[in-house]
Amino acid sequence: MSRLPTPPFPSLTSSRARRAIRRRSGARRIAVMAAVSATILSGCSHRVRSDEPVPGPSASTRNDEPVNRAVFAFNKGLDHAIIRPVARGYSHLPAPVKGGVHNFSQNLREPLVFANDLLQANFLRSLNTAGRFLINSTIGVVGIFDVAGHWNMPHHSADLGQTFGVWGMGPGHTVELPVFGSSNVRDAVGRILTMSLYNLGDNSDTVSTVNTVGTVGGIVDGRARALPLTDKLERSEDYYAALRDVSAQRRARFVEEGRDGAVHQPEQRGDGRAATGLPMNP
Repeated sequence: MSRLPTPPFPSLTSSRARRAIRRRSGARRIAVMAAVSATILSGCSHRVRSDEPVPGPSASTRNDEPVNRAVFAFNKGLDHAIIRPVARGYSHLPAPVKGGVHNFSQNLREPLVFANDLLQANFLRSLNTAGRFLINSTIGVVGIFDVAGHWNMPHHSADLGQTFGVWGMGPGHTVELPVFGSSNVRDAVGRILTMSLYNLGDNSDTVSTVNTVGTVGGIVDGRARALPLTDKLERSEDYYAALRDVSAQRRARFVEEGRDGAVHQPEQRGDGRAATGLPMNP
């Protein structure tokens, strides 16, 4: 009995099929995410447009707080069980190792920073970001070494939440996101859209692996850097409220940095994401 001919290059064919499926899945996902985001944004666009924290909780905030606190309890348990112990172990690694992990994960986010610089019309910042990415991806060995930083090209963060704030959108209500931590409506929408775009463009096994390594490294590195702050806040009377307020204040400053558009900030404070959640990059 004759055997059916084996298709040429089966691994290549299956790889192409996986990429096609991933692209179709990503397109559907981004359509759904865009619809959800538009609905959320339409609901909060008429709300406060200032990034300054509103003194005292509003009625809607008080209504949302039980749900937010329940999600926070889940996040805290996850952090204590997995993320924080790993971060504490990571913090004891040699400084060059931690620096390499930090630089590598930071370099992977530079294209996203560049896109948001352009959306914010911060063109000098975008040139700085593009230069950093080119230099560190080549001379810096795929971003492990921050050569550009030594050449007076400092890193800055930018994301869609900041971009929406620069465009004049207020933060909206406080939202405690599962796993990701304390946020607000505007930044949550930015996060959803960012994750959707990353998934849409992730049609290569190599790119997927690199992004996964960079994401995990960024999560652990970011959590380790936040340990002094969260250890202090956890001793406060209300850990949830303390972390929520600090996150809101930092995000407000982060939006102001975007509006200012300076390449050299007097003090780089990061993007103000919640320390008990995962970093913004997906």
